Amino acid sequence: MDIITTIIYIALFIIMMIFVFSIGMLKTYMPKKEVLLVLLVAFLIGSIGGAFFLEPIYKEVPSVMKVVERNMPNTDETLYLDLSSSIDLNELYQNLSNTEGFKSYDEESITIPLWKFSDMEQSYFERIVGNIDSHYGNYTVNQSGTITIELKDNYTATQALKSFSDWYKLVYGTSLSYAKVHSKLVIDSYNYDEFQQNLLQRGIVASALEGPIQNDLNSTSTGTISNTYFVLITGIIGVIVALMGIYVDSVVVYYRRFKKFMQTKRKR
Repeated sequence: MDIITTIIYIALFIIMMIFVFSIGMLKTYMPKKEVLLVLLVAFLIGSIGGAFFLEPIYKEVPSVMKVVERNMPNTDETLYLDLSSSIDLNELYQNLSNTEGFKSYDEESITIPLWKFSDMEQSYFERIVGNIDSHYGNYTVNQSGTITIELKDNYTATQALKSFSDWYKLVYGTSLSYAKVHSKLVIDSYNYDEFQQNLLQRGIVASALEGPIQNDLNSTSTGTISNTYFVLITGIIGVIVALMGIYVDSVVVYYRRFKKFMQTKRKR
């Protein structure tokens, strides 16, 4: 929704509230039992105005927040990627690093699926994995049959997988066919859409996302209310405006009395 449309919608809702206020001011010329009818009409007008004019604007709040955050300077978005070892990781890095808004790309760990381990096999791998390559960091061996190895010293996933595959072939006589690479991509928030499209063209979807945009979207999504409740709130606003119109004369009278009392007190 563009700015002009937003302004028009807000102006139309304000006009409707002015109309409701005017109806409330007619209380002097109507029987007391008609006041409830006025409040009911005010509620309906407020609900209809909210549903047609304010709710579309309310739905756009997350998108607006996203645009605002993207245009803030020095905001980064972190994408966590789970990649197949079958893709060309070097080509992916070159492509990402040459895209405007690129900050950094790190291959953090690899997960190697094998078979469901027995207790003895799990114990064996827990002892041996750390000795395969000195560039391996912390690692976990799950009895379900996966081994996850963290990388250190700027060691690439390709190098880590090769060293494990060479050891595995030496011991078991067969080659590994698949592994999963866990990497972290840091980009400028402003260029998020471009990177997302780039990754989607390769069939890659970020497994997790961290940064100002995501944080704002999460907080906005958490703080937003349902459409029904929003319409009810605008209906209540209509009732409040009508009550202001109904009692505006009394408020003016009490204000004048209060003002006169204060002036008299000052003279004394």
